[in-house]
Amino acid sequence: MSNYDPFVEDYDIWAAHMTEDVAWYVELAREAAEPIVELGVGNGRVAIPVARETGKRVIGIDASPGMLAEAKQRADAAGVELDLRRGDMRELSLDEPVELITCPFRALLHLPTWDDKRTVFERVAASLRPGGRFAWNAFVFSPFIAARVHGTKSYDGESWELVHQVPADNRVDITRGRGETTLGTISLWWATRSEWDGLLEATGLETEALYGGFRREPFDDDAQEFVWVARKRG
Repeated sequence: MSNYDPFVEDYDIWAAHMTEDVAWYVELAREAAEPIVELGVGNGRVAIPVARETGKRVIGIDASPGMLAEAKQRADAAGVELDLRRGDMRELSLDEPVELITCPFRALLHLPTWDDKRTVFERVAASLRPGGRFAWNAFVFSPFIAARVHGTKSYDGESWELVHQVPADNRVDITRGRGETTLGTISLWWATRSEWDGLLEATGLETEALYGGFRREPFDDDAQEFVWVARKRG
């Protein structure tokens, strides 16, 4: 999985386009008993508002020590307590099953293989109570967007990113930097709707809802985002 430590300082710049997801995950958390579990918690961008708005305990799991340290600092500044744990989502293990596990901001796409994704879904299913929910979002791969951004370098002030598509591996490599400094490269492995459906079917989960956006837009041929809520059978 990608190492986000080098990107902590500029993470908010690269995440600035994703804002509508926060209210969506807060709404789901309001409907669930605590604790809420967030995979790929990052710097707490979603977890902090969830904890603040619901008053519920939030367990945040991430593989990046740098991101966890930033999340701790931000949570303290916001007067919010998060239960932050370093770990690989493929090794998810909870003391007791929960009602809601989330994985915002396309974090599942850092898993390179279908087997990796299946392992996470199996761990999630084992960690949910019967009827419990698993919610995540991921971009819908578009060959039109891929062709447009391939090999392009975009700037936001001194921060920049260079996108390279690898069709043979369903992979997008994003090299990021600041000024003359290259911070590193992260990779995303996209999945199709049928692959997500297959993961649910293989792991005892079923679709409760699938939207094309965080305002419950229908998922249709023009959708650019999977906004998925799955439920554990039983």
